[in-house]
Amino acid sequence: MDKVGTGVLFIENSASILVGVITDGDIRRALILDVPLEEKVSAIMNRNFISLPVGSSNQTILDTLNERIKFIPLVSIEGKVVDYATRSRLRKIPISSPQLEGNELAYVSDCIKTNWISSQGKYVKEFENIFSTYHQGYYSVAVSNGTVALHLALAALGIGEGDEVILPDLTFAASINAIIYTGATPVLVDVEADTWNLNPNLIRKAITKNTKAIMPVHLYGQPCDMDPLIALAKEFNLKIVEDCAEALGSKFKGNPVGSFGDAATFSFFGNKTITTGEGGMVLFKDQSTYEKAIVLRDHGMNKSKRYWHDVVGYNYRLTNLQAAIGVAQFERLEIFVERKRFAATSYSQVLSKSNFFILPKEEGFNFNSYWLYTFLIKEDSPFDRDELMSYMTDRSIETRPVFYPLHVMPPYRNFGNPKDLTFSKSISDRGVSLPSSVNLTEGEIEYICRTIEEFVEEKKSIQV
Repeated sequence: MDKVGTGVLFIENSASILVGVITDGDIRRALILDVPLEEKVSAIMNRNFISLPVGSSNQTILDTLNERIKFIPLVSIEGKVVDYATRSRLRKIPISSPQLEGNELAYVSDCIKTNWISSQGKYVKEFENIFSTYHQGYYSVAVSNGTVALHLALAALGIGEGDEVILPDLTFAASINAIIYTGATPVLVDVEADTWNLNPNLIRKAITKNTKAIMPVHLYGQPCDMDPLIALAKEFNLKIVEDCAEALGSKFKGNPVGSFGDAATFSFFGNKTITTGEGGMVLFKDQSTYEKAIVLRDHGMNKSKRYWHDVVGYNYRLTNLQAAIGVAQFERLEIFVERKRFAATSYSQVLSKSNFFILPKEEGFNFNSYWLYTFLIKEDSPFDRDELMSYMTDRSIETRPVFYPLHVMPPYRNFGNPKDLTFSKSISDRGVSLPSSVNLTEGEIEYICRTIEEFVEEKKSIQV
């Protein structure tokens, strides 16, 4: 009771079945009534407690908690305590979580029953074909994660030592790491203040005789404006490698991201829009580059002469088990994106009521899949990003800060001038991501929105 600071104790019988609840208030009242210290707790515990099955939805828990019922034991079918819920600890609403309620189990079971569990099997090819069809016939290569997808894309395009690749300062480290793996030099460019994506005007200034590629990142699901990037690539004979790790389902002018460059990459980590646990995909516009990538992915092994290696390659293969999950996940991609966009609309509605926030930009030609709904705290707001995040955490709502700009971290400080990367730093300092799971219920979304409103009202009252 004292150790965890909740002021409540759950009483179990010899079979570990919950039989009563006692609070610090119950003990104080007993002491006031001169109940002997030797008395058994069963004499003062509450036997008419409220409990819920451990599998209860967050909405059910929220509906049960009130000013009188502040603690709810969550019990197993046998009545054993598994967890507990309070207003400040609702079995935390996560920032993102996978939904595995489709054909995942059936397809994985098929892999096991047929003994095709490694990197050969029908689901790998099926997963690749699905991606090719969705992305306008681009050639697809399934790989073991999103980071190696970037590395393989660059390697297959011939990017290497002496070359330069331009990328945004505001992105996850996998983008720059993959460039460094090839021996090429990353060139960090600032992002636009409104889209948080690569600024085309700054790209032009960063191009040198050694520049070989541009790596636009569709950050948090926000599609880049690809038209000026494509124009620059044509003018300077550069390759485009789209980093779509966070943007499956996003579209630019009606076409899916990943279908504009020479190569594109995707991630299927557990928090992505669709998942294979770990996994990735590379798309190639050109067949010869695709065929080179297939060899590199499979140890550099000759396709017609088994165990003969023409080049030094990598083991970047995706397993049939993982691909089976991916196929099942892709079957519900449109539903997943629809759910994320529903949450995004709800968040935008509540945030737009206050002048303390800057909402994600969505222009008519952009379709944002909202991998993570992310917004900014205005600089003149009476609170900062960390205050809001702390408030949400205390109410069992997980949030995330925006990525650190790459140039502030030790491995990447030589690849950009801080004076030229001010927007990336400002966005990083003020950005917050809200829960964007495909599993979010309407009740949970309402709870998140209500919590934001309560936070704003508290800050307004203090300000007055």
